[in-house]
Amino acid sequence: MRVGIPRTLSFFTYYPLWKTFFECLGADVVVSPVSNKALMDEGVKDTVNDACVPIKLFHGHVAALKDSVDIMFIPRMVSLDNKVTLCPKFLGLPDMVRYSVSGLPELIDLRFDMRKGKHELYNFLFRIGQRFSDNRLKIGQAIWQARGSFVNYRRLLLQGCTPADAFEILDGDRQLPQEKRCGGIKLAVLGYPYTLYDDYVSVKILDKLRHRDVEVVTPEMVAASDMQRMGKTLPKNLFWHYSNRVVWAGLYYLLDMNVDGIIHVTAFGCGPDAMTNKLIELEAKNQRKIPFMTVTIDEHTGEAGVDTRLEAFVDLLRRKRGLL
Repeated sequence: MRVGIPRTLSFFTYYPLWKTFFECLGADVVVSPVSNKALMDEGVKDTVNDACVPIKLFHGHVAALKDSVDIMFIPRMVSLDNKVTLCPKFLGLPDMVRYSVSGLPELIDLRFDMRKGKHELYNFLFRIGQRFSDNRLKIGQAIWQARGSFVNYRRLLLQGCTPADAFEILDGDRQLPQEKRCGGIKLAVLGYPYTLYDDYVSVKILDKLRHRDVEVVTPEMVAASDMQRMGKTLPKNLFWHYSNRVVWAGLYYLLDMNVDGIIHVTAFGCGPDAMTNKLIELEAKNQRKIPFMTVTIDEHTGEAGVDTRLEAFVDLLRRKRGLL
């Protein structure tokens, strides 16, 4: 049984969990190719006009997988914590794909909603496991091993690894990289994981900054306890899970980490980001006097313009610190 997992959206949050779970049940996990222009073009062709870039790209990943797998794993991700939901396009993603992409295999589109209680992850995985095995013990063991992989993955992210690095470390293909001291500039790069860590979407912003000897920190490097603490400092939080994480991480880096600047990477057409971006900008500029820059990406984004803006921003920060 070949299970297809698109390499985008919740992939960067849960892939080690899904991969270990399906493999423990005897399935082969097939992941779509790394994002590229061909996948984006295919997604643009299949998606509704008002979709944001990540949703368009998701359709391209589905199209690339559909003929090589027996089952496509596209769960209906409703809530990843016990309070708020994901954005409406996440909630409707299985339906959007089903009616936009032709020739699909069987879909696993069960609803995942952590507002149902702390045992929802177990119940969700158990329901999926029944599709592959009648052995309750085998399903339970698969869930246990999958959760172990997920805990190890989260630990690697907190230690400063990107998801791509963490995937390779978990597979035994490389060792944990040694901590590297950079040239005095520390930037918080904020954004959703499927925007920051997809090199095609973000035009490799994280790598570009590190090549300029900049220390980069992201939301995935903030502990859950610190996220919760920052959430309590706001009079009201947002309605969307990933948006809250971006805002809380921004507040954490502004209040506790003394970063030199903040870059917010946002996708054109993302409704929640319109509020997320303004909240971080106001806090950075008006309250903390920290330089702030927004990088908006879409399916037509070229690297030259992004390179110029990053270089100018970093040079200004170095001049401000007296490093130039």
